[in-house]
Amino acid sequence: MNKNISEIAGACHCGTVKFHVRLPEGLHSARRCNCSYCSMRGAVAVTAELTGIEITEGEEALTLYQFNTHQAKHYFCSKCGIYTHHQRRSNPNELGINVACLKGVSPFDFEEVPVNEGRIHPNDRPGPAKEIAGYLRYIPNEEE
Repeated sequence: MNKNISEIAGACHCGTVKFHVRLPEGLHSARRCNCSYCSMRGAVAVTAELTGIEITEGEEALTLYQFNTHQAKHYFCSKCGIYTHHQRRSNPNELGINVACLKGVSPFDFEEVPVNEGRIHPNDRPGPAKEIAGYLRYIPNEEE
């Protein structure tokens, strides 16, 4: 896996929503979050700038989900239900892009992924933020 990619195509599971995204940090920014929503969603996300995504097909099929403060915007395909990207609450100028939607990339390509502390959002606590809650590791079975 080339973690230094700067641009890549992506799509939801059914292919209704297609997009092209620029990744300023490539795949090096991969992470998860342990907030209530992300814990259930289970996606690994990488960072793009707010203007770094172009929906090339199926924009009308994207559905928006917001909860709690309604600051983060989570988008998913209304046909297959796959989360494609979200606008971050922690930095509204950034998007999180679901790596599973990126062409040729799988969340299982990452040996270790940092997990951000999202149960108590950094914007909701005084003092310095605890950024990393832990790490998620994938260790494939060795087949003989």
